[in-house]
Amino acid sequence: METTATAPTDRALAIKKKKALDASFFKKGIAIAALSSIMYALYTAFVTGGQLFGVWGNWFGALASTSLVVIFILPTIASGINDTLSAIWATLVTLKQGKIADLGRCIASKPGRIVILAAFIGGPIASAAYVIALSQAGTLAVPIAALNPAIGAILARILYKQPLGPRVITGIVICVIAGVMIGSTGLTGEAAPGMALGLGLALLAALCWGIEGCVGGYATCMIDSQIAINIRQLVSGIGNLVIVLPILTLVCGGTLAQSYTYVAQAFTDGSSIIFFAVSGAAAYLSFMSWYRANAMCGTALGMAINGTYTFTAPFATWIILGLVMGFDGYALAPIAWVAAIVNLIGIFLIAVNPMDLLKKDGE
Repeated sequence: METTATAPTDRALAIKKKKALDASFFKKGIAIAALSSIMYALYTAFVTGGQLFGVWGNWFGALASTSLVVIFILPTIASGINDTLSAIWATLVTLKQGKIADLGRCIASKPGRIVILAAFIGGPIASAAYVIALSQAGTLAVPIAALNPAIGAILARILYKQPLGPRVITGIVICVIAGVMIGSTGLTGEAAPGMALGLGLALLAALCWGIEGCVGGYATCMIDSQIAINIRQLVSGIGNLVIVLPILTLVCGGTLAQSYTYVAQAFTDGSSIIFFAVSGAAAYLSFMSWYRANAMCGTALGMAINGTYTFTAPFATWIILGLVMGFDGYALAPIAWVAAIVNLIGIFLIAVNPMDLLKKDGE
């Protein structure tokens, strides 16, 4: 009789402990997703700051702001250096975890090849577009680039026939409104000459990241997240410096010798490479945290919380470069801050059903 009496009690206790464990795991996932947003903000601030010191300051000071080298070549080099250093950080972690053999095996597998394809779209193409956008439009480019969840939702509807309910459509419309608000700040007479180009390239980055999410999502379900991130950063770094940079150099009428002279000087410039080492580490930690968070609190919520970089990235850049280092031009107009928050609301609506969160709280 005692066994019969205690069985329901033991079961209830086990269920209670499991719920507590699940809640703790879920909350930890939310915290890691928030860390991802903070790391992305630091990546944005430091990759921008790296282009203000040492040889970078000399290059940008000596060349006209409308020069194709300033608009395309130097930001692409900055992106390539950042992603190469990020790949080195990722590979060191892979080595420490004893997974370097898995890295080689995954690259040769079908899921690995899909990750490589997704990484090339979301890596060298998107990251180069993003860094060029930052150089032309400043931190106004950040909320535009953060439209990738909206673009991903639309692409999922086209590619996978995933339905777009009223909530998702509303979120997309809100994101578009936020984009128009941000774009309107570039329509004033005070707008920089490259503002339109910068916002356009930020939109290209958002499109590429949306495609990366759709294509790479399938493969990353079958590959360890550390390996997937390592592959992504390797492809992005190598792709930027070996594929994207030569193409842009030839299109812009430059010489490969000159472009790779810039690369060599940038890698050996002590005053700026420190910034890129920090931005590369932050980029790796951001993507790694995002992957972990998605597994712990769900992809939708993880994506939404990560999307808060639409606010944290301009804020961190303003604090670090504007207030701490004293550089002008990093304060945003009030409408841009409002638009960033509006964009954030749209991202949450696309990724998360508010009713589901209310149900979780009530459980």
